[in-house]
Amino acid sequence: MADLAKARIPDDDPARQLTVADTDSAAAPHVAVVGDVYTILVSGAQTAGRYCLIDMVVPPGGGPPPHRHDFEEMFTILEGALEFTFRGDVMTIGAGSTVNIPANAPHAFRNASDAPAHLLCMAAPAGLDEFFLRIGDRVPSRGSPPPNLNPAQMGERIKKAKEFAAQFRTELLIP
Repeated sequence: MADLAKARIPDDDPARQLTVADTDSAAAPHVAVVGDVYTILVSGAQTAGRYCLIDMVVPPGGGPPPHRHDFEEMFTILEGALEFTFRGDVMTIGAGSTVNIPANAPHAFRNASDAPAHLLCMAAPAGLDEFFLRIGDRVPSRGSPPPNLNPAQMGERIKKAKEFAAQFRTELLIP
């Protein structure tokens, strides 16, 4: 306890600014990934890499394939319900719940309902935001539909995700 009392809080960094995020802002990057639409509310650039916060709208049947990464990921479900697969176990998590995925654990989620799900995703440290921006398709707004990709285009997106995954400390657990 005495060591904590002696710990000094670093000086304020005036170069860092207050961030106010609005999901409907035209300035917020909106990106379609795996058929979902993600809005980067708070980027790693805004938090000095400490975390990022992403608003996610997941349509029926949507969600990422099985994967794992070396950063923590936390989801708060605002509307709807999702089927989470965590280390092979499947559970349905509904609105009002928060789920934390420990670093390195294999997981996926899927909207098994007939209505869109809405959730917030926090990744710490940041990087997931940049990964999505690198592999996804920009869309004009949070309410925009994702592009309707044909099988060849979907294959291109999967190939791109696999190419960038390691750079963003992620492993896709798909063939």
